[in-house]
Amino acid sequence: MKKYLLLVLLSTALLVGCSSGLDRYTGQGPTLKLEEFFNGELVAYGMVEDYSGEVIQRFRVDMIGTWEGNEGVLDEQFYYADGKTQERIWYITKTGPNRYEGRASDVEGVAKGEVSGYVLNWEYVLNIEVDGEPLAVTLDDWLYLVDENNMINRTQMRKFGLPVGEITLYIGKK
Repeated sequence: MKKYLLLVLLSTALLVGCSSGLDRYTGQGPTLKLEEFFNGELVAYGMVEDYSGEVIQRFRVDMIGTWEGNEGVLDEQFYYADGKTQERIWYITKTGPNRYEGRASDVEGVAKGEVSGYVLNWEYVLNIEVDGEPLAVTLDDWLYLVDENNMINRTQMRKFGLPVGEITLYIGKK
């Protein structure tokens, strides 16, 4: 009986320790408010890694965010190291005290996000192009507010539940 109880306790501790939920950030500051951080001019620098960890793309993003009430627009201009450019315009709605939804032309359906403390978890399906072919990948974005002017973004990309790459991004206010 003692071995069984010990096994249950260890299993529970292991599961709790593996939790990647937002709850662990509750009450930790500085508090992230998208309508404050993504308001005005920002610049971001990032890289994309494939499933093996090889960097396959580097880029800069110039952003301008504007908010009116619970509605925001984030205009992103991407400049890739290979010379390509891209525009993505996010239309963001604050749907609750810590919840947001977003839409963009290359996002399938609605992106859903939730904030806890200094962290936003944002999930959505993004349509990208790989070797000239369209590909829909699921993105699991984790944005971490460092201070009022700086943020780090880590994103896992998956297809059919399997990892296909990661994005690392630094975002700063101008």
